[in-house]
Amino acid sequence: MKQSVVRSIRLPQAIALYVAAVIGAGVLLLPGLAASMAGPASILSWIFDCLLGIPLALTFAALASRYPDAGGVATFTARAFGSTTGAVTGWFYFIASIVGQMIVPLTGAYYIADTLRLGRDATFLIAAFILIIAIIPNLYGLRVSGRLALLLSACVALMLLIATLISLPRMRAAHWTPFAPHGLPAIGQAGVLIFFAFFGWEAIAQLSAEFSDPERDVPRSTLWSVALVTILYLGVAIATIGTGTYGTLALDRVSVARLLSDALGLGAGTVAAVMALVISLGTVNAYVAASSRLGYALARDGALPIWLERLDRQEVPRRSLLAIGVVALLGLGATYLLDWSAGSLLSIPNSLGIATYVVGTAAGARLLAGLARWLAAASCLLCLAIFFFAGASIAIPLITAALALLYLRWCRRLPDHNAPDDVVES
Repeated sequence: MKQSVVRSIRLPQAIALYVAAVIGAGVLLLPGLAASMAGPASILSWIFDCLLGIPLALTFAALASRYPDAGGVATFTARAFGSTTGAVTGWFYFIASIVGQMIVPLTGAYYIADTLRLGRDATFLIAAFILIIAIIPNLYGLRVSGRLALLLSACVALMLLIATLISLPRMRAAHWTPFAPHGLPAIGQAGVLIFFAFFGWEAIAQLSAEFSDPERDVPRSTLWSVALVTILYLGVAIATIGTGTYGTLALDRVSVARLLSDALGLGAGTVAAVMALVISLGTVNAYVAASSRLGYALARDGALPIWLERLDRQEVPRRSLLAIGVVALLGLGATYLLDWSAGSLLSIPNSLGIATYVVGTAAGARLLAGLARWLAAASCLLCLAIFFFAGASIAIPLITAALALLYLRWCRRLPDHNAPDDVVES
């Protein structure tokens, strides 16, 4: 009998998983970095990227509710452009997710190790610990990991909201002048920098098959999440600028944590460490859940080794989950041995993530209809524009595509499906 995943995600868990996938450890860095780069005018960059995230989120929500499957974006692109394109896109996102599961816990570990004055060895051990802790609840299915996501997302939202509210009395109009000290180019550069804070809308597509009612709850959870993420991001950006909590590299790294620490009477490093731990755990928990489903679906469809297709008695893709965890842990070990940092790995998921967005939104422009089609087309053009800023890292998706095609040619397992003609009515 054909195995399939269990539908257990309800609306609160869906919103929590979305928020955890989108709000990563970058929220601790980006408000200060963007403000230092563009001055108070960086708020325009935040507003632009928040608006840009809306059509992206709605496009993936429309596709996920229409085609709920563990393959997520790989399934959409296979339906739009054929199974080979779907498999290559799946590889883009699968590799980006695994590398992301190295970067996120390592970023959180930096904050914790810095506060405790620990060395490099301890930093990588903490990163491995965060990754393992995020994997364990996923072994018991989304009913368990979804509850963890709900708890962690609530903590993250509460901390960011408190950081904004307690900063209101300390905001000064003088901190908003001069408004654009570095000119229009800096505003654009800040927009490119913080665009990566909006990755994550595509992650939940892999979990859509496990929504109790995907047709209803995917769009609803997307709208709630877009509103929540926008409020939290704009809130901390306004608070950072309005209080002048930026300007040096050391301060930029803990700007959001400083907003909390100044009111609570704690050290900024301590607050940053706690926030980093909660945020990184939540993000890794969401991405482990999503990427393990994608690995299962790619194996099912012939784009990865078939032994990853197996589900356990609880219908959890445990083999895929454990394989991803082992690869990510080995990747952390290699990063340690090669003396790399989280920043040195960032171009891999960034370039692959943008490539995934380009192909996924192009699939939306083909499969959807009415307003949804126009939103997908607009998102695709905007992602293409951003892709040109990728520089030399544009080679990463090209190399990944070549490896995927070589694997498919070697295995000859991928069925030759034609793109369907069905579209979604608006």
